Amino acid sequence: MIEIQNLTKNYGQIKAVNNISFTVEKGEILGFLGPNGAGKTTTMNIITGYIPSSEGTVKVCGYDILENPKEVKKRIGYLPEQPPVYTDMTVKDYLEFVSELKSVDKKKRRAQISDIMELVKIGDHRNRLIKNLSKGYRQRVGLAQALVGSPEVLILDEPTVGLDPKQIIEIRRLIKALGREHTIILSSHILPEVSAVCERVVIINKGEIAAIDTPENLSKGFGTASKLSVTIAGPKSSVTGYIRGIYGVKYVEPNIEKEKDVVNYIIESDKDIDIRRPLFFAMAKAGYPIIEMKSLNMTLEDIFLQVTTREEEVEH
Repeated sequence: MIEIQNLTKNYGQIKAVNNISFTVEKGEILGFLGPNGAGKTTTMNIITGYIPSSEGTVKVCGYDILENPKEVKKRIGYLPEQPPVYTDMTVKDYLEFVSELKSVDKKKRRAQISDIMELVKIGDHRNRLIKNLSKGYRQRVGLAQALVGSPEVLILDEPTVGLDPKQIIEIRRLIKALGREHTIILSSHILPEVSAVCERVVIINKGEIAAIDTPENLSKGFGTASKLSVTIAGPKSSVTGYIRGIYGVKYVEPNIEKEKDVVNYIIESDKDIDIRRPLFFAMAKAGYPIIEMKSLNMTLEDIFLQVTTREEEVEH
């Protein structure tokens, strides 16, 4: 669906994007992450045809952005960080204006606009001036304009920035629903949001790809140890001693005493050793029931910080 090969963008002596390559499959929701100044927005602007690359190619649905810019732009809906809305227009008039810009068939415009407003839940505000809408609803209007023309690809740059928690959850659900019909590139600084929505993640740093994989595989690949959170009923000193005696355990720390002799422990083990079964049998033999056990994998935030910090340390 989207093929990016050896993409480079120079601003004088500065390489904003340096020889990056990745693909986005049809129907995939891809998280595109990086610190400020990493090259995310530059890359998205190249994909959408807003700025040209210095080297490399971008193809959308088989069309090259430089050779067939109109064909590519027909297939892309773009929501920049600041929604491109005209605040003195009503919601309906603005979407009709966007439909005209995108050359949507006049016979289909009214029905399509109505469907889009229903989808993003702004139908009740169709006759209101955009300047009188809340930030959350302006964001919905921006998303609506990206959907005009039924593009196969959506590129969303910080779609939930500045929204309250309830609005963030609503937009997140909407993006997941849109993923059934569209290929989506989602850029966001809210990393739990990316984990919740995206099937695969690209982390870019200083214009280069620092990591690319599913959140689960990144968690396994970057972790140096396995972590468990386990709640066990039994005397703290005895339980701790039994856990330390299990092969592969590197570290154990009593964390929270939830009630008398019911304690939560954080346990670290060698990355390639699964201690869950030995732990179960050791506690069963000792007569200390396990109340709760859950894995504490690295979060996307942990991975992001490790990738970007590691590269800074290598430079120094």
